[in-house]
Amino acid sequence: MKPIRADTVLAMFSDHVRDAAMTAVIFGFFATVWFGWAQENPPPSWRRLLVAGTAIAGLTAAGGLARALLHWSDGTVFDDATGRAFGIVVGVEFAAAAIGAGVLAATGRARWTPVWIAFVVGVHLFPVAVILEYPAIHVVAALVTAASLVAIPVARARSLTPSAVVGAGSGASLTLGAVFSLVAALVVS
Repeated sequence: MKPIRADTVLAMFSDHVRDAAMTAVIFGFFATVWFGWAQENPPPSWRRLLVAGTAIAGLTAAGGLARALLHWSDGTVFDDATGRAFGIVVGVEFAAAAIGAGVLAATGRARWTPVWIAFVVGVHLFPVAVILEYPAIHVVAALVTAASLVAIPVARARSLTPSAVVGAGSGASLTLGAVFSLVAALVVS
């Protein structure tokens, strides 16, 4: 097995400290939201892990914010075109999440709403990674999407609430991305 080259790892980072730091903030914040959703009715043995995940995600978001503020006037990938493309992707994400949640509620399947929203979030991160020129976001996108795809069969097979399964998986995936992004913000100059 060949060792992983440093330039390969560095290619996964954002080119801009501020962008990596803000990714840590956003992923960390939303990881706390997903861990919170997971606490709807998880197995008792999960509670400590969910609380620990929430704390790690929150601290990572705070660290990202501190780093972002120190480098706010540095470069960023965002310009008018990037901002517009990002806004469109996020708008489509919100619309798809809302429409799907409405359909699930109208058809008596509201318990699957967190699974749908995680799927939409995961899929929307693929174009976000391209727009932000931040390849590591593809990994987070794949992990969140995978968490959504396995949530229903796992929840059914283990008699768990879908929110616990998808919340834990999405929270862990976003925390991983937040920690990676904070490290990137600390080492990329």
